Amino acid sequence: MARRIDFYDDPKAPVANSLVPSVNVVVTNDAGDVLMIRRSDNDNWAVPGGAIDLGESLPEAAVRETLEETGIRCEITGIVGTYTDPKHVILYTSNGEARQEFSIVLTARAVSGAPTPSSESTEARWVPRDQVEALPMDRSMRLRISHYFTDTALPYIG
Repeated sequence: MARRIDFYDDPKAPVANSLVPSVNVVVTNDAGDVLMIRRSDNDNWAVPGGAIDLGESLPEAAVRETLEETGIRCEITGIVGTYTDPKHVILYTSNGEARQEFSIVLTARAVSGAPTPSSESTEARWVPRDQVEALPMDRSMRLRISHYFTDTALPYIG
């Protein structure tokens, strides 16, 4: 099975050979729960997201990726921040791609649908805010969610 392996400031990390703009989306429902997926490629929990396709805007990619991965249609409401740390390298074992982190994290509210796993997620569910940080996740995802929970007026730029 193809795997995703995240490295952070690790001398054993492969040298990055690609940079792909991507989006992650912190989607909430009326109760304030956060939409989370368990990734099928590394078994970690994350908010939905993925690469931005050519001819697609950032908000369009966010809505598409959320719907594909979770079955939830959402409406974009804001931005958490930008995450471009070259110390974070993501290895995709299926093709040897070693990607430097480049993600823009947006916020959204759920409009319709029910959490449903996809080929990219083994689970999709609403998680109460006070339980999100206890889930196993990569340090970069934990940082993004932490910035969302901090709720500053300005987006994180890093």
